[in-house]
Amino acid sequence: MKKKLALLLFTLFVSYANAQTVDPLLAKDVEAQNIWVDSILKNMSIDEKIGQLFMVQAYSNLDKKHEDFITEMIEKYHVGSLIFMQGTPEKQAALNNKYQEAAKVPLLIGFDGEWGLNMRLDNTYKFPWNMTLGAIRNDSLIQEFGAQVGKHCKRLGIHVNFAPVVDVNVNPANPIIGNRSFGESKENVTEKAIAFTKGMQSYGVMANAKHFPGHGDTASDSHHTLPVLNFDKARLDSIELYPYRKIFDAGVASVMTAHLNIPSLEPNTSLPTSLSNNVVTKLLQQEMGFNGLIITDGLNMKGATNYATSAEIDLAAIQAGNDLLLIPQNVPASIALFKKALELNTLTEERIDFSVRKILKAKYWAGLNNYKPIEEEHIHEDLNAVEDELLHRKLIKNAITIVKNEKGNIPVTNLENRKIAYVKLGDAENDAFVNMLKNYTKVDVVSDLNLANLSKKLKPYNLVIVGFHKSNDHPWKSYKFTNKELVWLQEIARQKEIILNVFTSPYSLLQLKSFTNIKGIVVSYQNSKLSQELSAQLLFGAFDAKGKLPVSIGENFKVNHGLITNKLSRFEYTIPEEVGLSSKKLALIDQFADTILKEKMAPGFQVFVARKGKVVLQKSYGYHTYEKTFQVKNSDLYDLASLTKILASLPLIMKAEEEQKIPLTASLRDILPSFANSNKETITVKEILSHYGRLKAWIPFYVDTQDSITGENLPTFYSNKKTNKFQIKVAEKLFITKSYKDSIYKYIKNADQREREGYKYSDLGYYLFKEALEVKYEKPLDKLVDETFYQSLGADRTTYLPLEKFTRNDIVPTEIDDYYRNQLLQGYVHDMGAAMLGGVAGHAGLFANANDVGKIMQMYLQKGFYGGKRYLKPETINKFNTRYYADKKVRRGLGFDKPQLNPDVKATCGCVSDTSFGHSGFTGTYTWADPESQIVYVFLSNRVFPHMDNKGLIKSNMRTKIQQAIQDAIINE
Repeated sequence: MKKKLALLLFTLFVSYANAQTVDPLLAKDVEAQNIWVDSILKNMSIDEKIGQLFMVQAYSNLDKKHEDFITEMIEKYHVGSLIFMQGTPEKQAALNNKYQEAAKVPLLIGFDGEWGLNMRLDNTYKFPWNMTLGAIRNDSLIQEFGAQVGKHCKRLGIHVNFAPVVDVNVNPANPIIGNRSFGESKENVTEKAIAFTKGMQSYGVMANAKHFPGHGDTASDSHHTLPVLNFDKARLDSIELYPYRKIFDAGVASVMTAHLNIPSLEPNTSLPTSLSNNVVTKLLQQEMGFNGLIITDGLNMKGATNYATSAEIDLAAIQAGNDLLLIPQNVPASIALFKKALELNTLTEERIDFSVRKILKAKYWAGLNNYKPIEEEHIHEDLNAVEDELLHRKLIKNAITIVKNEKGNIPVTNLENRKIAYVKLGDAENDAFVNMLKNYTKVDVVSDLNLANLSKKLKPYNLVIVGFHKSNDHPWKSYKFTNKELVWLQEIARQKEIILNVFTSPYSLLQLKSFTNIKGIVVSYQNSKLSQELSAQLLFGAFDAKGKLPVSIGENFKVNHGLITNKLSRFEYTIPEEVGLSSKKLALIDQFADTILKEKMAPGFQVFVARKGKVVLQKSYGYHTYEKTFQVKNSDLYDLASLTKILASLPLIMKAEEEQKIPLTASLRDILPSFANSNKETITVKEILSHYGRLKAWIPFYVDTQDSITGENLPTFYSNKKTNKFQIKVAEKLFITKSYKDSIYKYIKNADQREREGYKYSDLGYYLFKEALEVKYEKPLDKLVDETFYQSLGADRTTYLPLEKFTRNDIVPTEIDDYYRNQLLQGYVHDMGAAMLGGVAGHAGLFANANDVGKIMQMYLQKGFYGGKRYLKPETINKFNTRYYADKKVRRGLGFDKPQLNPDVKATCGCVSDTSFGHSGFTGTYTWADPESQIVYVFLSNRVFPHMDNKGLIKSNMRTKIQQAIQDAIINE
């Protein structure tokens, strides 16, 4: 009777092997595959055949005893497959080579890497979880993801990766699947799983659909118990089995059978589905026609081990129809039991051959017929390549989902009208999110241990961003709000307009009883550094929102819901390769930085590089001073010196020209009637902006206020405290008489003109532009430019008179002045003339960090548009970025510096286009933008520290050498 039963089982295997239209284990060269499989199989002993049925777990972080154990499994018990667990890729590669060397038949190497190798191995790349990927609308990105994971696996000698999870997670309370699922939509799960499978298998790595017949609607974890699914066959066909039919047709190479209790499929409720002939043979192979490799879930899991002894479980799994036994607990005992079953005819050699043949086919499919050891060099670099981050960025940008946007606050616009606070909820890190928010505008972190106190602190703000941050360590970490957090969230939302940004599972929103007061909701799915950074960028419109919910949030937000937004042309922050620049070549900047610091050309500096509207380098070097007390931070402010001309005066002049308040053709007497009848009355605005107005370069006004012998400041002009007479603050405890401003303009008016026509760079015209602008707009220059440009640009760290807004330690010292102000200049303008005007001038006085300078330059590069707002007309930008006196050997545009006409002049690296423009500053500053390469470059330093005779930076042309390095970093396009 037993012999007849065994024969019947074998007949069923043979008769249904061809039921599936796709045989996923067939190689392209089928004939050669069959010859290879037959040649090995016919020469195997029964012990060797049985050994092929086991996939033993191996670790690369254990001791020699474990390594000896694995070697024994291979050499003595002929184990044919290994699944590598925790460790490092370097050690796994070495062990892989060692174990393959010991094997008579090449080993099939398995791995459990649902989100990449990082699921098990240290120092490898961590991609998003399936729930995050489930939010992506473009499935080609999922295929790209599968391909990259396959590439990593192939590099490390892995032949089958136990992914994708195709469980349809319709139960929010599922404790083990959850984030590991693509979501609750069977169609979305299926499409994503197929795309992933195609990508990974394109690299010759077998995908594995799990956990058959479906683990998505369980409320318990099969690692600890046997979950029960009390659904009828019709329900299972409709949901759980739906993805499997589709992915089988798509050619998935293997499937994993789960440890579940499903009475409608297996009447023996104590028998796990993984050990059920009804499930594995009748349903999976006969009814659904699957011909690929069938692998059990881990046989060390309680869902299986509670059933019988480990050897009995292994035998039952094979008798049920599985091909490969994953993580068997006692291989010697199992082999002994298998042999006994052969003697008793409850198991036949034909049945074993059936699975061994499939295993060997799989090995051939994976290339093991031509086995080569793993190359052990450069593994870390190969598994952590720039392509990984580029892909990761694309995945997250396409996943982040706007769930609610009732007030249209996402993306945040009209920054000039916004006072923004950030409040943290959750128990995980949030620095990356906060730091990125601050790249866009002023965002204050507000916190308190008491809700009432927090509410008081939030009163001045009209928008509150609430970040809910939970652990990103692994996908089954808790994602829930505490009761206290739920109360605080609703109370803040009741009082303020808020945007809630959830950095965890969307299921966390199920805890919210009401969404009425929460006007904006963003789901970012994970709390990774990249998720935080990109979510902040999305909030400010750096890119458009595309994601959709992969699961429903009760009745409030259904699966596939997701609001679409448009980008605002604000900066994105990314890596160089995303915009066609080489990180390796840009690293040359670090070498230049070392030289600058070593040779004391400046104590510290900032370098900023953007291309195509994306910031790829924002880095600070060195210290505020040579005392090395404060390291330079990206947020620190530098005295911009003459960059003030193009960052403060020029945008206002452009606007005034558009409005015909200060036309380019106007003469000086037209815009300043007091200059009528002077030797400058006919100079035009165009000539002044082009530095073709025959004006002197500068006038040292301060010298006439000092004793000609001692150099001391005369009490006629100065006081150490503010009075009605001495109202203009020059520096700390130094005030000049308020009437001296008129003297400055009188000096300029009466100054001799240069006799010879031609180019001469001059500050003097910008003194006059300041006066003209203030008269035309009836507002001080600093307030005018701040309200017209900086506030709405989000240039909150660009300002005149920085000590009125920032702490002293936020501002980099400029010079130890021993000739006029006789003090350390920190937060007070270095330029003497600008200081005598109280720190606000048209030619100097502006302070900023490199990021803000970049925003203004990018606005120019985008023809006057930035952040969803038009500041200037494109034709205005073109008009000012034009040389009008090139025939007179004047390289300048209107206000803008332009590339040199004389090769001996080093205004630029000589490598930028003729359409490029920028400016340099006396204190060691430089910025340049090139419409052709679309590169914005900013260099800020205090090269004049400790004294302005420090000209190493200028003589070395270091600023333009860095510009050359940036240009050279462009990858051939």
